Amino acid sequence: MQTLSPLAGKPAPVELLVDVTKLERAYFDTNPAVEGPNQLVHFGTSGHRGSSLLASFNESHILAITQAICDYRRMQDITGPLYLGMDTHALSAPAQRTALEVLAANEVETLIQQNDGVTPTPVISRAILVYNRDRKTNLADGTVVTPSHNPPEDGGFKYNPTHGGPADTVTTSWIENRANELLRARNVSVKRMPFERALKAATTHEEDFIHPYVNDLSNIVDMEAIRVAGLSLAVDPLGGAGLPYWEPINSAYKLNIAIVNPVIDPTFSFMTVDHDGKIRMDPSSPYAMAGLVKLKDRYRVAFGNDVDADRHGIVTGSGLMNPNHYLSVAIRYLLTHRREWPAQAAVGKTLVSSQMIDRVVQKLGRRLWETPVGFKWFVPGLMDGSVCFGGEESAGASFLRRDGTVWTTDKDGLIMDLLAAEITARTEKDPSENFSDLVTEFGRPYYTRIDQPASPEQKAKLGALAPESVRAS
Repeated sequence: MQTLSPLAGKPAPVELLVDVTKLERAYFDTNPAVEGPNQLVHFGTSGHRGSSLLASFNESHILAITQAICDYRRMQDITGPLYLGMDTHALSAPAQRTALEVLAANEVETLIQQNDGVTPTPVISRAILVYNRDRKTNLADGTVVTPSHNPPEDGGFKYNPTHGGPADTVTTSWIENRANELLRARNVSVKRMPFERALKAATTHEEDFIHPYVNDLSNIVDMEAIRVAGLSLAVDPLGGAGLPYWEPINSAYKLNIAIVNPVIDPTFSFMTVDHDGKIRMDPSSPYAMAGLVKLKDRYRVAFGNDVDADRHGIVTGSGLMNPNHYLSVAIRYLLTHRREWPAQAAVGKTLVSSQMIDRVVQKLGRRLWETPVGFKWFVPGLMDGSVCFGGEESAGASFLRRDGTVWTTDKDGLIMDLLAAEITARTEKDPSENFSDLVTEFGRPYYTRIDQPASPEQKAKLGALAPESVRAS
């Protein structure tokens, strides 16, 4: 049982705020201890993460990881552009600058958001897929500098190959091993040039990532239905990379989504404290989302995202929705309102997600794909359209375009936000009210909390899943 901090849900006190200057100084000045495992590069399910204060996310790590990615690209004959994005964590901008120094020295064509801007993870995934569409050679890939919803003192660096989604374990293991080889040799084999030269290099290009993504949204969400409904909507980007996207969305689609928190602050001082007494930008946590939940009676639907905008949190008049509940509602709605989706396309869910999803999918005569935890399992299916929706218990999901083709192969919190508005507009019920209808029809759902161990039955079921692919259940 988790112990609830007395600070949970309350505004972050000053003494909890990170010293950004100290954090950045440690990034450049601290050298990791390469003799032990704690300060080496380690790619988890979402790339390498750590903190400069713990010597686990420092310039040395980014130099090594970026060179390893350059080496991997050469080995795989990936010759197209690399899309480089970053979020609003304090360590993200220094790490992006370091990465650009290495990419330019390796003559990798690199695309970054203009004016030193930030970029959500799903925007990078979509950009890769759009560039690679109908191409067989000269394919693009990308990296995102983000530790996702982790605390302000953390940094993260993840790689998305040519399929646009999270790299598989074979890829990440190769990059990790090569990066640690370089790190142990004190990065003597890393190619690098000064940042000012890298920014002006012929291979570095600044682009507008915002408007191509925004203008494409009508191909995945019914933006016109949202406009016509005239709903009162609000968003709290939690100080993340999604913030610069909401005004262009309002402008492009003539919406009036209130941006209730327009602040970007690397200390995230505007946050309410999470359950364990830490500042964490987790849109699925009622404690981290307490500020938006307080506004629940002012808006028909409100939503929030984590710092790289790949996760969502949906707030209705009933409060913050359980992520599993919203996934169930989203799946039922999409399966009954996306008539151009292929009938044989399966619905993907992680093993520990709600059994309500199973019931909905079965009732609608669809196939269910049940996977181990990690969005990477959904990538091949979303890519070829054999999976129409992929969702995981930690409030991450993506789905196909309205015509049944791929949108992203990584989680997209922005489309899940807008889908909540579409659902409300088209059904005249908010997602919580829609979930109440599911409970009436199917009964209360069962799901495993991710902080609890799986049961023996679940472990046996998980063990039956082949690591190379996911079987239809």
